[in-house]
Amino acid sequence: MTTLYHNPRCSKSRQALQLLQEKGETVDVVLYLKDIPSVAEIKNLLSLLEISAEELLRKGESIWKEKFKGREISEEEIIQAMHEHPKLIERPIAIKGTKAIIGRPPEKVLQL
Repeated sequence: MTTLYHNPRCSKSRQALQLLQEKGETVDVVLYLKDIPSVAEIKNLLSLLEISAEELLRKGESIWKEKFKGREISEEEIIQAMHEHPKLIERPIAIKGTKAIIGRPPEKVLQL
């Protein structure tokens, strides 16, 4: 089974979900904008992805530009910002076992 942190309004996220389903994969969809990940869950995602919080951050979002851009901000503060504003989390994220990958491009989810 693959867990997919999914935003149905995002075309890349929809494509990743479709690719997994076409492959016959059972997918547990996490609608992370509604079921907001805790700080601990975000830290776990970062660990599985083996990246920094900044690498998981969507810097093009207006909330980032308005509240955080140009400020020196710590890893912990970025994680807290992603928890408070889950729109800042890059998507889609696919997790299988102890491995995770950001589905950009969507075909990357098939690497799991």
